[in-house]
Amino acid sequence: MTQTSIYILIVINVLTFFIYGIDKWKAKQGNWRISEATLLILAVIGGSIGALLGMEVWHHKTMHKKFKYGLPLILLIQIVLIYFIKI
Repeated sequence: MTQTSIYILIVINVLTFFIYGIDKWKAKQGNWRISEATLLILAVIGGSIGALLGMEVWHHKTMHKKFKYGLPLILLIQIVLIYFIKI
């Protein structure tokens, strides 16, 4: 994994973390929400750690099964992919 790809992953995870927070804030305000598909896509493209941290910090989507079980599964798949790509 190159230094550039690490920086990109950091940016994606920070962005994902704050988007989960924004969506939680919007939910409390009763405003238009960020779609669940968008939240999951952010995790799939590399923001799974930020998504999991966002769930914990913001207490957001913690009861939704696709997030509760899906995000750890996405992270596991990403770890396996990184392991095999490095070899």
